[in-house]
Amino acid sequence: MKIESTIENWENGTLGNDEAFVEIATDITSKEVDDMLALQMISIRLQKSLIQDLKDLATRNGLGGYQPLIRRVLERFVEAEMKMIARESMSQQVEVEVEHDERLVSGC
Repeated sequence: MKIESTIENWENGTLGNDEAFVEIATDITSKEVDDMLALQMISIRLQKSLIQDLKDLATRNGLGGYQPLIRRVLERFVEAEMKMIARESMSQQVEVEVEHDERLVSGC
């Protein structure tokens, strides 16, 4: 029986995570990985205590370091903000439509 190749099956180990089948890719550079993942290096100044807290949280969450955690935090923040903007826009559109309908009903 073939197991479906889904993100979930890879993440939970159903499709395997045995180190016997792991191999370091020696024919690819960091830049090529960054390009494939559409990553861009940035520089940001953070308090040392914040960096240490991020490292601790990353370790607790099984991440390779604090940078993947920061990416995850930023992705969640942007997604939440975009949803909020979409909700506000939809709400404003509904208000405009209601006002328009009320004017039509009142004959103005």
